[in-house]
Amino acid sequence: AAELEYESVLCVKPDVSVYRIPPRTSNRGYRASDWKLDHPDWTGRLRVTSKGKTAYIKLEDKVSGELFAQAPIDQYPGIAVETVTDSSRYFVIRIQDGTGRSAFIGIGFTDRGDAFDFNVSLQDHFKWVKQETEISKESQEADTRPKLDLGFKEGQTIKLNIGNMMTKKGGAAKPRVSGSGGLSLLPPPPGGKITVPPIPPPSSTAIANHVTPPPMLKSSNGSNADILLDLDAPAAASKAPASATADLWGDFSTASSTVPNQAPQQSNWVRF
Repeated sequence: AAELEYESVLCVKPDVSVYRIPPRTSNRGYRASDWKLDHPDWTGRLRVTSKGKTAYIKLEDKVSGELFAQAPIDQYPGIAVETVTDSSRYFVIRIQDGTGRSAFIGIGFTDRGDAFDFNVSLQDHFKWVKQETEISKESQEADTRPKLDLGFKEGQTIKLNIGNMMTKKGGAAKPRVSGSGGLSLLPPPPGGKITVPPIPPPSSTAIANHVTPPPMLKSSNGSNADILLDLDAPAAASKAPASATADLWGDFSTASSTVPNQAPQQSNWVRF
């Protein structure tokens, strides 16, 4: 009912010719060459409109817009609009008045493109009508089909079995510790303690190679702290002469002095 409230325009052609056609003598179709094409009976404007699922071909005056004739179309192609057998610019339409009387007349377009637009506008409209009919039919069939009831019946329950949620004893599963890289780490053994390996005692070779630092020289005004330091120092170091302990690097200088002098090598550098 809402679609019948308004009328839409599908196509408008400003120049169309109308012809009186002779009655059809056979089933072979109409021929435009049988008409008086040079002397049309009426010329005006053609307008194709649609109201709901019905299309209308309206022949109107070019100046005043007064309606000359109207042809309602319920199906295309059909008896309401037919093409001629010898041209693509001429058609035969069935016009009707308000009293129910009808007559067949011929129409023609000077431009072949106008005839093409007229034909396509009717085809598009009834293609849309066909699609709307199929959609409404499918919706009606879907409403008549029995609906699938997925609800729970009274007293009906379901049981979900989710893995790793409950242990065998019925307690909650322990969470798994995951590291930064997403790998799970094993927990430490229960009751275990990490034992530190003992440090091995120093061997006699390490003790023999140990260099004893030189003892500190005592000042004349020594305090009680110096006396305690003297007691802690080893006896062999305390009896060593000051001259021997002060010069620890004497052996190295002596050894270097025994090396014979080598002849100076000639240098390839140029002195500026």
